[in-house]
This record gives sequence, structure tokens and C-alpha cells, in this order.
Amino acid sequence: MKDLHPTQKRILELLKNRERCWTIRDLQSELGLSSTSVVFHHIQQLEKKSLLKKDPNNASNYQVIENNGIVYLNLYGMAQCGPDGSILSGEIIERIPISDKILNFPVTEAFLVKARGDSMEPKIYDGDIVIVQRKNFFENGDVVVCSNKGIVMIKKIIFKNNEIYLYSYNSSYQPVKIDKTSFYVDGVVRGVINYSVKDF
Repeated sequence: MKDLHPTQKRILELLKNRERCWTIRDLQSELGLSSTSVVFHHIQQLEKKSLLKKDPNNASNYQVIENNGIVYLNLYGMAQCGPDGSILSGEIIERIPISDKILNFPVTEAFLVKARGDSMEPKIYDGDIVIVQRKNFFENGDVVVCSNKGIVMIKKIIFKNNEIYLYSYNSSYQPVKIDKTSFYVDGVVRGVINYSVKDF
């Protein structure tokens, strides 16, 4: 960080601490810079130094990566999906620092969601932070973050009689057949952070 331009340091701080995505124009305004091209130049320099990674699904979102192995992952709520049916196009609750050592897949594919409800107990409890690998494809038996009829949920995927069903771990909840016209998968669950990390 010592050899960074002061503007680059400030960009990193903004992207780490603000609870939303920053557009280039937002950053220009906040930093008082003369043009968006100046902001873009500094962002490119940070990318070359492997301190920033652009989100391939959201051009205005960048992931901050520190040299000490800490990555700032976006945390999304389970309240609603974005305008295109994806939770990833919705609002970011906050950015949470996490060690990249607990990830067994590329950091650039990682995001977090905060679980809601008791349908996935005893594996996932209300309020747990769920580690997700960004994917829109899945295999039988995967636990996924998805939306079905506009409702965001964490469920286990089961193929049955040429249909796809969403299962809960809590037996109080009945399986739900997906609505093929509105079903969307954002990613596959890879772990849960509560008091420890529980692998799937």
C-alpha cells in the first residue's frame, strides 16, 4: 500500500467500506477528480497490481483483494432479487473481509448471503453467513442460492421424474417444484460461517 498513489488508496477504502456498488461517475464525484477517465486509469493500475478484480456480472462492482490474503466479499440479503431475477443484481448489504484460505475455488467467483429462516436447519441457521460460488448451472444434490417465482432462497436441488425440485433440510417444509419460467440459480453453496466453517 505504501507505493500506491493517494487516489488509489482512497478508491480502495471507498470500495471496501461503502455498502453499495460505486460507478465510475460516483467515484469521480466523491474524489473530486476532473474526469471519469482519471478514475478509470487508477482502477486499471489497481487491477494490474492485483488489488482489484472486476465483477464480470456487474460492471460497476469491484472486489478488493489485499496482499495479506484478505478479500472483501459482497454480502447480499435474501429479501429480494434484482431486476433481472438475480440476487447479484440486487443491493449489496455490506462488504465483509474474509481469508481467501478458506475458499477452495477462485476468489473472483465468491460472494456471501445472509441466511433467513429455519428451512435449512440443521446445516444452515437463520443469520448464518453462507459462502457461495457464482454459477448459473448446477448438479443433482447441489445446495444453491436461487430465485423461484421471484423469491430468493437457499435449497437443495433434486432431479426427480424429469422435473427439478427444491428441498429443505428441515422436514417441516415440503419440496417445491421449480417454475421453469422464473427459476434462476446464482451460485452453489460451498460453506457456512457461524462459529465455524462447515463444508458441503
